[in-house]
This record gives sequence, structure tokens and C-alpha cells, in this order.
Amino acid sequence: MALILLTFAAQFNFMLPQRHPIYNMQFALLCLSSFLFSASFNMLIPELPAYLSSLGGAEFKGYIIGLFTITAGIARPFSGKLTDRVGRVPVMAVGSLVCVICGLLYPLLTTVAGFLWLRLFHGFSTGFKPTATAAYVADIVPANRWGEAMGIHGLCFSTGLAIGPAIGSELYQRVSMNALFYCSSLFALLSIVILMNMKETLGEKQKFQFAMLKMSRKEIFEMRVLPGAIVCFLSYLSYGAILTLISDWGSHLGVANKGLFYMVFTVSSLLIRFMSGKMSDRIGRVSIIKFSLFLLVVSMLLVAIAESALFLMFASAVYGVATGMLSPALTAWIIDLSHPEHRGKAVATMYIALEAGIGLGAFVAGALYISDINMIPFTFYLVAGLTLLALLYLVLIYKPGPKIKINES
Repeated sequence: MALILLTFAAQFNFMLPQRHPIYNMQFALLCLSSFLFSASFNMLIPELPAYLSSLGGAEFKGYIIGLFTITAGIARPFSGKLTDRVGRVPVMAVGSLVCVICGLLYPLLTTVAGFLWLRLFHGFSTGFKPTATAAYVADIVPANRWGEAMGIHGLCFSTGLAIGPAIGSELYQRVSMNALFYCSSLFALLSIVILMNMKETLGEKQKFQFAMLKMSRKEIFEMRVLPGAIVCFLSYLSYGAILTLISDWGSHLGVANKGLFYMVFTVSSLLIRFMSGKMSDRIGRVSIIKFSLFLLVVSMLLVAIAESALFLMFASAVYGVATGMLSPALTAWIIDLSHPEHRGKAVATMYIALEAGIGLGAFVAGALYISDINMIPFTFYLVAGLTLLALLYLVLIYKPGPKIKINES
């Protein structure tokens, strides 16, 4: 599926004036690896709340995403540093390897405590792979096409996000929960196999040493990208709430397949990612981000007032358009703000903010919900208000600084 989408994008690109050929084999392999990685850990999401309840941990539903994002956030500074020193490909491989291991361990750790500890460990996967992936894209694509490239890569990643939950729900219903765990592990393993065929793009690689894991304050955050990190944090609170509550909210409204919401919003984001990425290259990242934040606020309000499965799917589609516009523009903006030699740290800073937003959104949503369905609309109203703060920050507070000169050839 990811290769089909990439082929379509390449054909579309051939109708445009020819520039740097970003649609090459390396980019294709990267997109396919990301597709498999995304499907691997996202196929578990719809069924984990019910699975945790079956283990006796219904009150810990907010921890499913919250614990995952804690370690993802903790891993970001380390993955950013290692990406800039050891290389992009090894760091990506570590992220996928964590998913392989976790998929094999879930069937063995069948207590609430064991499950929660495993969710904590599983978070290292997204703490490593996406950081190095974004840096790899920026390495092989000229600066004036970062938005387009991030859009295409995001399209493939989101295809995994859409297909994964649908596959997961079908496997659970037709086979078993353990089959779902093992399938997750297999997808991650295939992602690693693809990475083994990719060329490293970091010029001056260093051999890994444990001393590299020592972090100073300056190595944790890239302050140049702080404006992007603020927007990222506030905008991804909504995703944490979605991951925690949408399965129960959908069931309440009559949605049979718990993965359907994810499929609808991801499909709606696919083509818009490509177009919005190109638009951000032409009219500016911040303009696209402002509009996407407005749509994101609207989508959260629509989720809150949904009274039927059909209306919820409409809200999901609006949410998909909003996130499809936001993600590539925000990632490209972060890279715009950073220096090339600190690209890994800059991307890691963005993902720290992202994971913090998702994690806090999940914890707050879980704490407010506690199996009271009437609290779900209030939670999404609250998330809409917090997302609005990101838009107000860009409109009223943010002032663009001097641009960093980067070779666009």
C-alpha cells in the first residue's frame, strides 16, 4: 500500500517541472519501513483498553497511552544525540526492534503490572525511529521541498496508522489477542529488514559508546525550535484524548469496528498531506499551521457534540484533514528553524513536545473519564480550548526570527 501511494505521488510529480528527484529508491524504502512500523504499534491501540479491562485494570486505561509516551519522551534526547553521532539507520532499527520484542512479550506478561511495565518499555520504539526518520528525510531532500517530502512520508506513515487498527480489530475478532500481538511483532521485523537495505546518510559517523548516553542540559532541547515545540505540545493533546477515549465513545454511539474512526481520519489525511506539504513549501509553514489548528479545534468540538456513528465519522474526517495539514508543515518548520548539525536534536525536541502532549492528553482524559460516558464530551471541549491556545500563540505572540541559510540544491 505504501509503495502504491508513493508511485502515485511520483507519477503526479512527473507532471511538474523536474527538480531534485526526491522519489528515489531510498525514499521509497524509508516510506515502506515507516508504513510497517506505524501499522505495527497502532494495530494494538483499539483493542488494548478492553484487553486491560479483561486483566482487571479498567481504571488504568489512561495509562495505556500515557506510559507509552513517557518513555518515548525520555528517549527523544538520546535518540536525537545518537542520530547526529552514530547514524540515522541504526537509530531507526532500534525503534523497530523494540516493537518486535514487545509483540512477543505481551502474551507472556498477563498481569496488570506486567502489561503496564511493557507499555512503558514499548514507548522507546517511537522515541527512536521517528526522530531518525525525519533527519534522514531532511538529509536526502533539498530544503525547498521538505514540506512535500514530509507530506509524502507522512502519507505512508498514516496509511499504516489507518490499516493497522483495522487489521488489529479483525485479527482480535477472528483469531485471538495473541495473534494480534504476534502480527504486530512481524510487521516491525519486516520494517527492520527494509532498513538493512538503506544507505546511511550521516557523513561523519562515530562508533557507539555508552558515554554517549550521558546528557547535558544543552543536549536535551534545541532552543531554536521552541516555537514549534510549543505548538506541537498544545496541538497533540487532542491525539492523547482520541487514543484514550474514542473506542468507548464510538461504542457508545454504535460504531461496531473500533478501528473505524482511525481509518476514516487517516484516509482523509492521506492526499491532504501531500498537497499541504507542497503548499507549505510555497506559501509558508506558519500559514498552513494556523489553518490546520483552526480545523483541529473544530474537529474536537464535532467529536464532543456527536450523537451518532455517522456524525462521529464526519468529525473523524475533519480531524484527519486537520492533522494531515498540520504534521508535514510542523515537521518542516522545525527543520527550518534548526541548524543542520543539530537536526537530530531539533527533531527530538519536537517529538518530546509531541509525546508530552499525547501523554498529558491521555492522562487527563483517563482521569476525567473513569468509565463515565457523560464526561467524554466535556473532555473534548477542554481539549478544543487547549488547542485554541496554540492558534492564539501563533497569531498574537510568535514573532519570526532570522532564517537560517541552507543549501537548497
